[in-house]
Amino acid sequence: MAMKNPYQAYQQNSVNTATPGELTLMLYNGSLKFMKLAKKAMEDKNIEMKNINLLKAQKIIQELMVTLDTSQDVGKSMMTMYDYMNRRLIDANLKNDTAVVEEVEGLMMEFRDAWKQVIQANRQQAFAQAGQA
Repeated sequence: MAMKNPYQAYQQNSVNTATPGELTLMLYNGSLKFMKLAKKAMEDKNIEMKNINLLKAQKIIQELMVTLDTSQDVGKSMMTMYDYMNRRLIDANLKNDTAVVEEVEGLMMEFRDAWKQVIQANRQQAFAQAGQA
């Protein structure tokens, strides 16, 4: 059996061992990566790569929507924002508009940064509780 590329093995292991919170953070970062690549493709007038990367970013947003708990008001608000971001990326793709992609990037960065804070707070709380045990 051939050995995998070490980087691919590392990535696969990272996903397999990640907490649900870390997986969500990976999704946010992935969507940002694909939006950045789409903007570059727009600048290079590479329509195919623009489309591919915007569709990947949209699929990530759709995954975030599917896994979202909407039983609380915050979840309902997030669903509305995810839906908005998804529709804006469709517009960006149709109109070849980098400004729209940048708008969605800004929103996604806010979600990602807030999520990072939640993960850090949870880790600190778990560490404090472990120290008391």
